[in-house]
Amino acid sequence: MSSTGLPVKRYPRPDFQRRQLQWVSLDGPWHFLFDDEDVGLSQRWQATGLPSETTISAPDPSESWNNSEAESITQKIAALPERLAKDNTFKRTTESTNKKRTIEVPYVFQCPASGINDRSAHEVLWYERSIEDLRTDKATTKGDRLIVRFGAVDYEAKIWVDGQYFGGHRGGHVPFDLDITDAFHGETATHRLTMRVFDSTSDLTQPRGKQYWGAKPESIFYTPSSGIWQSVWLEAVPAARIADSSNGTILRSNDIDTGVLHASVVVSGRRSGQKLSVQMEAHLHGELVSKSESTQLPQDSRRVNIDLSMRLSEKQMQAVSEELPQDKKSYWRNGVALWSVEKPTLYDIEIRLFDASGTQIDHIHTETGMRSLRWNSGDGTFQLNDKPIFQALCLDQGYWPDTFMTPPSQEHFKTDIELAKNMGFNGCRKHQKVEDPAFLWWADHLGYLVWGEMGNAYSFSNDYVDRFNQEWMEAIRRDINHPCIVTWTPVNESWGYTSLKDNVEERNHIRSLYYLTKTLDPTRPINDNCGWEHVCTDLTTFHDYADGPELTKTCATLDGILAEKAGRNVFTAVTSSGGVTDGGASHKSGAPVICTEFGGVNIAAGTDENAGELDWGYTTASDSADLLKRFEKLVMGVVEGGHVCGFVYTQLTDIEQEVNGLYSFDRKAKLDPTEVKKVIEAAQAAYYKHIGRAGGHVEL
Repeated sequence: MSSTGLPVKRYPRPDFQRRQLQWVSLDGPWHFLFDDEDVGLSQRWQATGLPSETTISAPDPSESWNNSEAESITQKIAALPERLAKDNTFKRTTESTNKKRTIEVPYVFQCPASGINDRSAHEVLWYERSIEDLRTDKATTKGDRLIVRFGAVDYEAKIWVDGQYFGGHRGGHVPFDLDITDAFHGETATHRLTMRVFDSTSDLTQPRGKQYWGAKPESIFYTPSSGIWQSVWLEAVPAARIADSSNGTILRSNDIDTGVLHASVVVSGRRSGQKLSVQMEAHLHGELVSKSESTQLPQDSRRVNIDLSMRLSEKQMQAVSEELPQDKKSYWRNGVALWSVEKPTLYDIEIRLFDASGTQIDHIHTETGMRSLRWNSGDGTFQLNDKPIFQALCLDQGYWPDTFMTPPSQEHFKTDIELAKNMGFNGCRKHQKVEDPAFLWWADHLGYLVWGEMGNAYSFSNDYVDRFNQEWMEAIRRDINHPCIVTWTPVNESWGYTSLKDNVEERNHIRSLYYLTKTLDPTRPINDNCGWEHVCTDLTTFHDYADGPELTKTCATLDGILAEKAGRNVFTAVTSSGGVTDGGASHKSGAPVICTEFGGVNIAAGTDENAGELDWGYTTASDSADLLKRFEKLVMGVVEGGHVCGFVYTQLTDIEQEVNGLYSFDRKAKLDPTEVKKVIEAAQAAYYKHIGRAGGHVEL
């Protein structure tokens, strides 16, 4: 906290920072206006400024926001469909005007923290605020550029400064930035930043994850989040500068045998013919480990490849022995400090950019963890640093009561990870959400495994393919350098693919996602379609929300695991469609088998006056003691058969009406975390005993 009692504004990208950081947060109050008639562009609000109000025509009595396809999809995939609300459709507002007001960025208008807290349907939104040039006179003379950065805006954004259009972005989960330097000229001190956002209420080809298309959240779906929902900031950067991972810089840190970090550094803003060179160095707990030669960028490329040794000499190891005892084999590999759940060691990486005279013009600090993943050994294990690890994961969907998909602060990410670890979980499957990079930074530092996942759409079309491909590729590029991420999951439960076994185009798209992902990142396994109907996958994953005894029976045999789930084949069984068939897919012998959703137990509402009529879980416990008993039966039932090398328990916290978390929505434990941890430790011990590895991952 600052001296004023307000939260300190942290730089939104702690995983990639300039040493000479010049930035200013644009979080806070913005002018805001709903544009329900979509007249802003034609009336040139971007040029004239947002009006104080705009007129809304009377709604057509015959008009409906109802979507028959959406209703059908809800019925098909929603849990407990018999409890869905009737006539849960958006109604047009009865107001005659929309008035300009203030919104608190980065909170969406639907949530209380925004100051608006409006749950009705609004598809076109306008934001506006004043900004100033943060560059010094020296920086301006030097030619530094001014960048406006957006962590995430849902869904389509267009940006102007003083009425001049600078660009836009489509995709609600991933970042973008714009160079707005050319707006800052003359004597004007302040400038007007304007943004128009379009976010469809009902377009099911738009990737939206758990954001519902109904007026009220129900079943497994939640209140939608429209507009800005991650931080916005201005940053002054050198004209030629080191690019972040979204723009191509990759640190491959999986080569623990040679101890070499394979870096591919991209430079943005290079002038034609400009001679530039890059140098890197690695530090561990303040000790210089290695430093590369200054490597010149090729004339025809903005990318340079550098191999940097991460191996410490005996003298260097002695210098860091207080932080990393040398007698712990799990911490080291031939002088290379390893990143693991037990000891998440991170190297500090410095990247410097020099001009032709040898003058440093940019300097980036980032981090990496040396660790390897192996999922194709053929023995059914998932290995971290060449040792089997049992992944005891929780389903984490990243929602908060007053702020929805945006945490109240970066520290709330740390809190959620600590809450999970207190219960014995060693990671999470981030479900239907590309989480803020600050979460991944905390996971890197705390030793927390993360499965990266995309928010899915619900209807297949060429528009969907185009939208999804773009955003998924951007998500991978943004997060590729985080050691905590151990699996990629593009699709969940065939959402968006309504006829995989009959439609070769749908199957081909999932295959293409597998190969696109593998091309960008060959170092991690891909879980193509989590839960069932796998088309092309590295892992066999399945979902089963049966109660303890039935789940135990299912997991006792591989045949039981591979049998139909929720009326779906675990692997796509292909039928001929217009004479086109591709042979289907099947489990690969020796591939890791993981139960990636199970549990979902709530506690009976009883006389709780706060219980809602749509509150539910997949199964119901009578009280905390019963919840613990059910949790133990479920967890041990998954593991005892000896076929599963990990699980994802649904879920970490309650979210709105889905009250099947181990913590409440406000992060209060429903049962003793130490007792939950004992159950998970027993499950891990059972797994390691089954594979003949007594004591588990740490002691190997």
